[in-house]
Amino acid sequence: MSDPVSDPVSESGPRDATPADGGEALVDGTVVATDADADGGGDGDDGASEDAQAAEGGSGEGEATGDEQPPGAPPGPDYRMTIVSAVTLELPAQYPMVVLRETESPRRQLSFAIGLPDGTALAHALRRVPTPRPLTHELVTSLLQGFDIDLVAVRLVGRHGGTYFAELDLRGRSDRRVYSCRPSDALALALRQPVPVPILVDDRLFDPDGDVDPPA
Repeated sequence: MSDPVSDPVSESGPRDATPADGGEALVDGTVVATDADADGGGDGDDGASEDAQAAEGGSGEGEATGDEQPPGAPPGPDYRMTIVSAVTLELPAQYPMVVLRETESPRRQLSFAIGLPDGTALAHALRRVPTPRPLTHELVTSLLQGFDIDLVAVRLVGRHGGTYFAELDLRGRSDRRVYSCRPSDALALALRQPVPVPILVDDRLFDPDGDVDPPA
């Protein structure tokens, strides 16, 4: 797995990513890929939330508050279910921004910068853009399926300065493990799965000020 660092400098190295032919639009100097462009249209956020809850045995109704946690959330901090709302590049900025939005009220947003190759890969995954050869996250998805390993959830769990930390929750035939990773990798893998995967964000990360230590 990748090193759990998501700052633009560390994520801007060479990757096996191809141009998003037809996968992004350039409008007024901004390259944008949004959830409205993905399969299912603009109402995909609520559907993704319901599908993810149904996959874990939930009812898809109500808001996770208090002791009620969304599917795939471990005990500890309050996690909020989100979707990848958009991947944007506002020129002349050098790095794309990924935007996560809560699926339940108050529908807050969390934005952070990622490397250009990672933004391209994430836009491909968000819009299900076909590529001549499998990209890295498509390959990893195929490997997980081949070895009968389920991606239970991805979680954004901490922040130090402008660097965000994420983790993959994986379940095999006889074991379940959590691995640290970069948010861009976690989100791209979640979007590449054949069934909806919960994308959970520690509620403390919606406050833009200060560092957030990952749970011990």
